[in-house]
Amino acid sequence: MVPTPRPGPLWWLWYAYGGGLPARFAPWVLHDTTCRTWWVRHVARVVVQIAPFVAAIIVFVPGPLWLRVMSALGGAIMGMIFAVAYVHETAEHRLVKAGYPQGTGVEARAERTREKDEAAAARYAARWR
Repeated sequence: MVPTPRPGPLWWLWYAYGGGLPARFAPWVLHDTTCRTWWVRHVARVVVQIAPFVAAIIVFVPGPLWLRVMSALGGAIMGMIFAVAYVHETAEHRLVKAGYPQGTGVEARAERTREKDEAAAARYAARWR
């Protein structure tokens, strides 16, 4: 198997904020958006996107600390709700920007699930013959 090149920290930050990566990282983008933990990776990218705004609100907005923290927390929660609501669409958009056809992520995740379901069915059939 050929190793998939991973983007460095600056490329990853660019990618986390929605930027496209060079073509050499396309296999990594496919892995990133279709692996078993793809949704955890998405949440991590969203946390990285939201963190500077949370910090800016807490540091620069005038008022009591509890109010600044609660405002930042409320905004972060709303941002996470929207990010999780559009997790599939965001992953597909990243794949399209990497050069893959629309629907590649859905198909890859469905194939992984299908293999897992077939293996579970085979284990069940072997156990309860």
